[in-house]
Amino acid sequence: MTVNLKDRIALVTGASRGIGYYTALELARAGAHVIACARTVGGLEELDDAIKAVGGSATLVPFDLADMQAIDTLGASIFERWGKLDILIANAGILGVISPIGHVEAKVFEKVMTINVTATWRLIRSVEPLLAKSDQGRALIMSSAAAHKCRPFWGPYSASKAAVEALARTWAGETQRLPLRVVSVDPGATRTAMRAQAMPGEDPSTLPHPSEVAARILPLCGPELTETGKLFAVRENRLVDYRMPE
Repeated sequence: MTVNLKDRIALVTGASRGIGYYTALELARAGAHVIACARTVGGLEELDDAIKAVGGSATLVPFDLADMQAIDTLGASIFERWGKLDILIANAGILGVISPIGHVEAKVFEKVMTINVTATWRLIRSVEPLLAKSDQGRALIMSSAAAHKCRPFWGPYSASKAAVEALARTWAGETQRLPLRVVSVDPGATRTAMRAQAMPGEDPSTLPHPSEVAARILPLCGPELTETGKLFAVRENRLVDYRMPE
């Protein structure tokens, strides 16, 4: 499927590697100007080179999502330069630790919630007025099957992803009369650094490359997406709509 995003402005967090990196590249290839955010400057610079190589353009914004003031400033800066935002990919997140709940250190739990949940809320609050100015706003909130499986030892990460799905569904309900469409996305098991951290004994060659996942996510950023408040999971080379109960 060809997705035309010419003249669209897209914001991607966690864009220096993995799914964020390749989603940003796909967006640029489709014609969007990408605002790429991440902590790692080197990774952002590599992304910028890759985007230029496919004829695209990007603005690099290196910062830590734990900096809430920086998130607020980002929204203001986008407004001053472009006056709107068409696409949000809230991709950045951390795993924390795989551990029994009672053994998780408070500072670890709090960091997972800060980056995965509080920063996502703050980002939504910062850019919602900008997305509302788009005639085709799209917001993709990256989730995980961990939000539903809640397997032992994954407590902080599972809880954080359940929380961001709740935020996404609530936001979708609040904005359903706007052109803005909000969806959660479960990319599935993917060959990323986070997956390797969580599953150190797994053979990464058995998993899809993040570029494959990004290519399947891209159509959600275009006009073909008409539903809002749903969860999409990348499975078997297709996007499956897991309809949530009302």
